Amino acid sequence: MITLTFEKIYLKERLGEPCSIAVPIAKDKLRNIEGIVVAKDGIETLSQTKVTSYWEDGSIRFLFVRFLANLPGNQGTSYELYLDRTEFEESKNGNKIENSVLTYEKKPNVLCLTKDKDSLNYTIDTGELTFTTKTGQGSFLKELKCGGTVYEESQFGMPQLYIEHEGACDFKLHEFHVVEEGPVCVTLEGEGEHIWKEKSYRVTVQLTAYAGKPWFEVSYRLFNTSNDALPIESLQYEIFANGKEKNKLEVNRTCVATSNYRTSYLVSEEGETVSKKVDAEDLLYEANEHIAEVFYGTMFADYNTSEGGVCATIYQAQQNYPKAVEASKQGIKLSLVPENATKVIMQSGMAREQKFLLHFHSNEEDLKELNNRSLIYQMPDRPQLDSNVYRESGTFHDVFVDKKISKVELSLIAKADSHARCYGMLNWGDSPDPGYTTQGRGGGLPVWTNNEYDFPHACALMYVRTGTRRFLDYLLVAGRHWMDVDVCHYSDNPLYYGGQWEHTNNHVLNSTIVCSHQWVEGLIDYYHFTGDEEAYKTAIGIGENILRLLETPMFHKKGEINARETGWAMRSLVALYKETHEERWLLKCDWIVGHFEDWEKEYGHWLSPYTDNTAIRVVFMISIAVGSLMRYYRIRPSENIKGMIIRAVDDLIENCYMDNGLFYYKELPSLKRLGNNTIILEALTICYELTGNEKYLTYGLMTFESATDNQSATLGGSKKIVGDSVIGPGPGTKNFAQSFLPLVSYYKAATDTGILF
Repeated sequence: MITLTFEKIYLKERLGEPCSIAVPIAKDKLRNIEGIVVAKDGIETLSQTKVTSYWEDGSIRFLFVRFLANLPGNQGTSYELYLDRTEFEESKNGNKIENSVLTYEKKPNVLCLTKDKDSLNYTIDTGELTFTTKTGQGSFLKELKCGGTVYEESQFGMPQLYIEHEGACDFKLHEFHVVEEGPVCVTLEGEGEHIWKEKSYRVTVQLTAYAGKPWFEVSYRLFNTSNDALPIESLQYEIFANGKEKNKLEVNRTCVATSNYRTSYLVSEEGETVSKKVDAEDLLYEANEHIAEVFYGTMFADYNTSEGGVCATIYQAQQNYPKAVEASKQGIKLSLVPENATKVIMQSGMAREQKFLLHFHSNEEDLKELNNRSLIYQMPDRPQLDSNVYRESGTFHDVFVDKKISKVELSLIAKADSHARCYGMLNWGDSPDPGYTTQGRGGGLPVWTNNEYDFPHACALMYVRTGTRRFLDYLLVAGRHWMDVDVCHYSDNPLYYGGQWEHTNNHVLNSTIVCSHQWVEGLIDYYHFTGDEEAYKTAIGIGENILRLLETPMFHKKGEINARETGWAMRSLVALYKETHEERWLLKCDWIVGHFEDWEKEYGHWLSPYTDNTAIRVVFMISIAVGSLMRYYRIRPSENIKGMIIRAVDDLIENCYMDNGLFYYKELPSLKRLGNNTIILEALTICYELTGNEKYLTYGLMTFESATDNQSATLGGSKKIVGDSVIGPGPGTKNFAQSFLPLVSYYKAATDTGILF
């Protein structure tokens, strides 16, 4: 049995609250999901489970479980997850009559999904509302029924995209397909496009509904599938209260609301127009003490009639500004990009997802209850697992330290928290790197990190070792941005398509795509923790881009590239093999190993071209290569790889280690400054793992002490408006992303051996 723990959050109880959790499973422990049970005190709750990963022997590696939970007000609670129904039955002490399992047929409010054979439209019945999808031009909803009220097709607008200096685009959905289906949750996805003259911009619309709920989520994702920039004048979605062909209704209450500490309402009991907008100036001067990845506030619009109404909440509206909401006698309008606001320009190949919740309610629904659901949508209840569940599953790198040192733990937390929060629709989930920016790499503009060194993966590892929720939210926000903005979704150049852009200004301008700046582990983590297959597909796309890059001529000349290029490539390819077990990823790994062998023979060691007439040792690049080779070694051990790793690290110790206990930066008189890159710690720890010789750990003591000396985090302070972003104080995400795994790997080994205490 696995305990699912809920922390105390909300004052009021939540009955049948949709919840989800990713569950890692040890190898050869589970072969099917037929016996999965989620229960509370011996009573089974409604659940659905899908497998997101398998071990190489075919046993299950990761589950994604959805279930309905009854959560008490103002206190925490827990549920139990059983991998075997027999264990669950035994836990009830034989009282099978009182606690008999409720079948899906007997359980009230089970989701029902049907498909019309002629129109190919889908109908979802949650037990509280029923809606039918629609393809073709216009709205993506044909009809919706809730509480006796019927909403007609004419009441649902279509996403309206207006291009600056051009006008309104047409909108068309071609087809819907099922993404996920079960008794708890159904997700449908519509594939379509916005059309302007000869240009077509890809669109996906996901609709996610839950059992027993009068609300569902809409996810609208826009892709710039053109060779030109897409300047958005406005992007709107409307629901019309007076759009019925018959029996038109009078709006008797309109409301818009935003929150920071408490929710502020603008209400008209006469149905007059009320609106709110959030833009850069609002965020610049608004104090907010929340950690914004977890929660900032909410923003919604509502109208009410004698038959009921609709409340629409934009997810993370402030973080993804500019946004606006309006309610009037005509209905409600959500402006995902408002008119006369900060310019949003999507460069070629960019995508961006925006989400909102449509909550259908009776005419007697209190605004406080609508606000309550809106706030929960922004910060949902998330069950947690004990860190030992992750540790014992063997699914993650071993970052679980037994002999913890308080100052080191505080330093790791500070590093994770210390990154600039940068608001803006295309920027939320990323932050500029101050070093790259001051070097002028952005031509005077901020250089966005573009998730260099895989910040989401570091956050995932930090989350599984601590159970602290905000680290998971860091992963979710950064991962979503990465999937959308930092990946090339459209290009005529196959060496760009599917790849991850290197750090640059405006995320993609003047950038390139290279092996050394592409990662996949954080995307795979995102997939496991959310069940969102788009993250998995994005990771595969990056891997395929890497394979294409490795076929280019530059990778077939000894010494012409540095260790970082092929090192990071191997790291991603090994991660993809572990996830998919497809040999195609390892074929290039074998080739990279051979490349390192030839390179070592050619130069004596792994040297990198620098000036026109030098080839030098670069400590952090060689350390990256060591870490990547070790990942391959763990799945395909060989004495050859082991020997290369040990020789490389011995060479660094002999030539790059200084009397003060640190390694220098690079092997040139002009670059032999004190090195502060922690990746050398991972290389030293690997050699300890391979040899059992503690001497390797002693060479890292000063680097480790220096890196963990600061326990202060940057979480607040003055902000500034730069272009389409409000940039908060603090460094980029690179420092934590780069340093976390080396620090924790060394930390664990050094405390296990007693070198650190």
